[in-house]
Amino acid sequence: MKYKFKTKPYEHQLKALEMSWNRETFAYFMEMGTGKTKVLIDNMAMLYDKGKIDGALIIAPKGVVGTWYTQELPAHLVDHIEKVTVLWQAHITKSQSRKLGTLFKTGEELHILIMNIEAFSTAKGSQFAQKFMLSHKTLMVIDESTTIKNPKAKRTKNILQLADRAQYRRILTGSPVTKNPLDLFTQCYFLDPYHLDHQSYYSFRTRYAIMKTAHIAGRSIQLVAGFKHLAELSEKLKPFSYRVLKEDCLDLPDKIYMKRVISLTDEQQKVYKQMKEEALAILNHKTVTTVNALTQLMRLQQITCGHFVADDGTTQEIKNNRLNELMDILDEVEGKAIIWVHWQKDVQIIKKALIKEYGPGSVVDYYGLTPQDQRDKNKDAFQNDSKVRYFVGTAQTGGYGLTLTAANTVIYYSNGYDLEKRIQSEDRAHRIGQHKPVTYVDILAEETVDEKIVKSLRKKINIASEVMGEELRSWI
Repeated sequence: MKYKFKTKPYEHQLKALEMSWNRETFAYFMEMGTGKTKVLIDNMAMLYDKGKIDGALIIAPKGVVGTWYTQELPAHLVDHIEKVTVLWQAHITKSQSRKLGTLFKTGEELHILIMNIEAFSTAKGSQFAQKFMLSHKTLMVIDESTTIKNPKAKRTKNILQLADRAQYRRILTGSPVTKNPLDLFTQCYFLDPYHLDHQSYYSFRTRYAIMKTAHIAGRSIQLVAGFKHLAELSEKLKPFSYRVLKEDCLDLPDKIYMKRVISLTDEQQKVYKQMKEEALAILNHKTVTTVNALTQLMRLQQITCGHFVADDGTTQEIKNNRLNELMDILDEVEGKAIIWVHWQKDVQIIKKALIKEYGPGSVVDYYGLTPQDQRDKNKDAFQNDSKVRYFVGTAQTGGYGLTLTAANTVIYYSNGYDLEKRIQSEDRAHRIGQHKPVTYVDILAEETVDEKIVKSLRKKINIASEVMGEELRSWI
């Protein structure tokens, strides 16, 4: 492929483009960390250069929608394409209204609208997307397409209604089947109702699921008991999709870093603002040492994780988006994952959520409250038992000495300030015995201390010893 790329593609990315670039519909079933976003951006550029599109509607989950706007498009979209890019905001101010208006001005530019998947649960978002698509020859993209796996969800219905207005359609996901093969139906139906030879979810379910009748509270309901004809289903996917895992990509770097960005809830913002004012008041009345600045930063960071220590010494939970983002990430992960946290409280919260979603045998913990005689058993179970998918621990306790090469995905639910603990915890998966590239995902709250912490750790700065108190004060 002779296309002049802005960033050089890997071999598997070239293969994906060769298979898909001029197809009306295609599914990139590419594991997290294999660079499916770049493939889509290159595909979009090719279609534009050939005069096939002049608009692109990109629909993405909350955690990555901003990344498309600030990082991925600037990094990978070829420079010769003039573009107008707008990030949808639910609250439309005069400034935002002017930006949205630029999407409809006539010209030679590629017009790109990036929208949060949740916008399609609303009439306002769906109607604006429709207006945009009616104004352009459009490529419509759903990033992490498992977000439309539920055929009954309002956002799924609205997106499916818009699909035929797009000249080209793409779906991207690392894990197209999060819980069962039935998740494929609406993802593929979005691309083309004829791809799977079924016009309804129920006929699709009848073909591929084994159902049983259960009697609950005097009612009879149908439950999925198993699956059938899966080899046939796999064959049906091949003509319009490309599946790749990290283990198939021999030229990937050993370590791949990603971010997932969340917003503070209204409740968090209120508490965070109050704590920030208190922290500045305290630091203004005393010499700013590294120790007391770190103490104030720690209090703020704890709020971003959804809890804080009240005046009476009790830990209070605050409604937050971090846990939901973690669960969304895990939906995309193939195989096992390590989840590192900074606070013991978060181990308990995460473990409870994972047990509820995946069952009691799916997760082990490794932190200060894990009994000594249980720690080696938990580590061995994670390494050797296929039923144990998740290892949740603190870098303080589990970040040293352990071999956890059963996972090639490491998620930092939250970070501490000690660079050595970060490096050591990264190396639990990236060590002898690991035969795949390892993907590291940082969850961080935008416009908070999280951003500074992650940026510094990735630059290999030991915040606790190398950043002075006065500099830390500016982080608050």
